[in-house]
Amino acid sequence: MDAITQFFEDWVSGELTGSHGVDWFAFISIPFFTGIIGWLINWSGLWMLFSPIKFYGVKVPGLREITTILPRKLQEIPGWPEGGLGWQGIVPARAAKMGSIAVDKVIAKLGTPAEFYAQLEPEEIAAHIIKVFEPDLPQMVDDIMMREHPKLWSDLPASLKAGVVSRVQAQLPSVVKTITDEIGVHINQLLDPKIMVIDHFRKNPDLVVRVFRDVGQRELNLMVAFGFIFGFLLGIPVAIIDQTWHIWWLLPLLGVVVGWVTNALGMWLIFEPPEPKRILGIKFQGLFLRRQAACAEVYASIIADDVITLERIGDFLMDGPRGDRTRQMIATAMRPAIDKAAGPLRGAARVVVGADKFDSIRESFAMEAVGRTITPFRDPEFSKRQSQKIQVLIARRTAELPPKDFVEMMRAAIKEDEWMLYAHGAIMGAAGGFIHLGLFNWGWIPGFPP
Repeated sequence: MDAITQFFEDWVSGELTGSHGVDWFAFISIPFFTGIIGWLINWSGLWMLFSPIKFYGVKVPGLREITTILPRKLQEIPGWPEGGLGWQGIVPARAAKMGSIAVDKVIAKLGTPAEFYAQLEPEEIAAHIIKVFEPDLPQMVDDIMMREHPKLWSDLPASLKAGVVSRVQAQLPSVVKTITDEIGVHINQLLDPKIMVIDHFRKNPDLVVRVFRDVGQRELNLMVAFGFIFGFLLGIPVAIIDQTWHIWWLLPLLGVVVGWVTNALGMWLIFEPPEPKRILGIKFQGLFLRRQAACAEVYASIIADDVITLERIGDFLMDGPRGDRTRQMIATAMRPAIDKAAGPLRGAARVVVGADKFDSIRESFAMEAVGRTITPFRDPEFSKRQSQKIQVLIARRTAELPPKDFVEMMRAAIKEDEWMLYAHGAIMGAAGGFIHLGLFNWGWIPGFPP
């Protein structure tokens, strides 16, 4: 302790600083200067993370080819792989990657497709399908029969037509239940959450930004505020070194260190350590981890409202890569019901119209019913009401995740790109060092410092 006291006494007296002595005005200004630079580094770093949603820049001939021979890290800079010189937010640029990680690290652990489907209550779905489908059934029967065999249908007495429609309507509840049950049995083969989530995130990069901002906005704001604190504290040793040796390039060089460390400390403050640790009796844990339960509710709300919804499940089942299989499964379930609906007329109908034509009519009914069966999935109000059950499941499972997995949910997609933020901090730190030199040593402003 005496040695440290003696050092500062010698330093203040000028014995260590030579003939220059200590420029107290410049000395005091450096921590405030580095504090402001630290705040700007973290503020602009967050802008780089999230903005802009789409790439803005210019195409540079040959840049794509040059990028292929650059180090892998440089190949990851947004825009360069496509030959563009500009910028896109790191998070929206990695939207598909975050979707993949969200499934692998989190959503796959939150529940299987069968569990998600069960939360949507298939019985409620079946009841809603019947409610929507039933009023249109008479018109559907009439349209199909007029298209497939207009003469036969026109010649039938109204009572027989009504009997056919009545039989079809009577079969509807059991058919719909069979369909929803079949979807439930085969949902793990029909529904691929990974493809669904990746595709949705890729098409909606703004949603990925919303996940980060809504879930972690409080921590992100703290990161910016701590940028000033970290910068200020790091500026104190920088000021001592600068006023000790008075070498012009020291400030820009130390600015690189301050900028890099400020960003690194900001990320560490939010995410590390994942598990609570006590050092000298003080509890340390990443700020983000301290609010896992609250963050889980926000995350679950976004996923349930925008990603894994009944509406999107219906779209994926019908129009996704396995849509043909879904359609075939529903059509197969419909055919026996159509035969039952024909009742005692079935044999006579096959003779009158021919076996092939009868089968064509039955196939038309089945295929027409396929689209109408899934249409109620796309009812926004019903979808939102049912998705609330998924939200409860995701919130509970997310809150129960081990802290390490919870951190990966948010950080894994950008972890490999954090070096860009650190490099940006280093460049801004160096620039801050040059600006301080210009103001206090090179006389950029006449008469300043006074």
